[in-house]
Amino acid sequence: MQVSVEKTSELSRKMTVIVPESVVQEKVAERLKSIARDVKLDGFRPGKVPQQVVKKIYGERVRGEITNDLIKDTYYSALQDQDLKPAGYPHIEPLEETEGFKYTAVFEVYPEISLEDVDQLEVVRIVSSVGESDIDNMIEKLKAQRQTWQLVERSAQDQDNVTINFSGTSEGENFTDGKATDFSVVIGAEKMIPGFEDSLLGLSVGDTKTFSLTFPEDYGNEKLAGKEAEFEIEVAKVEEPVFVAIDEEFVKAYGVADGTVESFRADVRYNMERELELALKAQLKNSVMDSLYEKVQLAVPNALVDIEIETMVKPYLEIAKRQKMNLEDLNLSRNVFEEQAKRRVALGLILGEIIKKKAIQLDGNKVRSTVEDMARSYESPEDVVAWYYSDESRLNDVRQMVLEDQIVERLVAEAKVSEVALSFSDVMDKNQR
Repeated sequence: MQVSVEKTSELSRKMTVIVPESVVQEKVAERLKSIARDVKLDGFRPGKVPQQVVKKIYGERVRGEITNDLIKDTYYSALQDQDLKPAGYPHIEPLEETEGFKYTAVFEVYPEISLEDVDQLEVVRIVSSVGESDIDNMIEKLKAQRQTWQLVERSAQDQDNVTINFSGTSEGENFTDGKATDFSVVIGAEKMIPGFEDSLLGLSVGDTKTFSLTFPEDYGNEKLAGKEAEFEIEVAKVEEPVFVAIDEEFVKAYGVADGTVESFRADVRYNMERELELALKAQLKNSVMDSLYEKVQLAVPNALVDIEIETMVKPYLEIAKRQKMNLEDLNLSRNVFEEQAKRRVALGLILGEIIKKKAIQLDGNKVRSTVEDMARSYESPEDVVAWYYSDESRLNDVRQMVLEDQIVERLVAEAKVSEVALSFSDVMDKNQR
């Protein structure tokens, strides 16, 4: 077997393999001999058909089978011989030669990764805490979730829920499919485009109003982004919020057995501190990953990027299938996912090299404690723990997460870390973006 390799780009390789004709003929002869034992032809007894007759009838087919087998048998040994590590599947093209069998395999290889500057990462660690005012704000949000609405006969004020019928046009085209009816808008919730909610202030049931606004440049609908629009509205009803009292009934509804406000606030604090801890951990990890991605520059194999894009697109396809949506409307082009896919592939390769070079081993105790921590918020934590440990694929997801956490801990310990103090609300807002 002769093997030669051509470097066609930074990561692309074209490997040519030639198998001598003597090897091909030997294997073809062995296969034909095996076939001859079972061949049945008129005029010949079973197993007594002459070899030249068998070869004439089956020779071409057998040679095709043998060359396919040779590709399977020689491809990986040729890779080992040339010390090549392919990324993704190869494109193989058989080429018959007058003397022997030849094929080419075109594929990408994994990049060389240098970790020279990894020990000098610059990482930002955000620090924060939960204050009494943060607890007050959270309780107000919990109150708002249980609020009801009461019809009023006055004009609309801030925080009122105004039900309207409206239509919108931009550049002469109606974009509300005629008129939208019974559409609820809470003034001050900032759920509508800037200026829309303020335009409802002072209006009463039966009032109509026409006003113009400009859609933000980053508006989700590209046809309307940055465009001026005219709205015509009619007020159907105005409701004011009715807030519940923080009493024993309210507190017990959130699982606080003794029904006291003190215990409720302690429970709220515990949950907020838990959420904050997770958010700070996630943001520190993002900072490490950003720094790694910037510091360790490498080309990524397109084959791996393609696989990652398929993984990223799959949930959207499943949702579209369940909802019977047109896939073209989802705009699932490669460009939408390519940059993020490249980043994921690059970081995966970098983290793999760090694990190998720094000899980082998975801590089984941390896996167990992570699973138990995840199970703690359920009614039967022990059942959740058993559920994870009963399935290797589920447990492997946790193992991967813990291993990444161990890498982050190691890199942070060796990095140049600067701290930035943020409020609880800023941390949580940042984590949701």
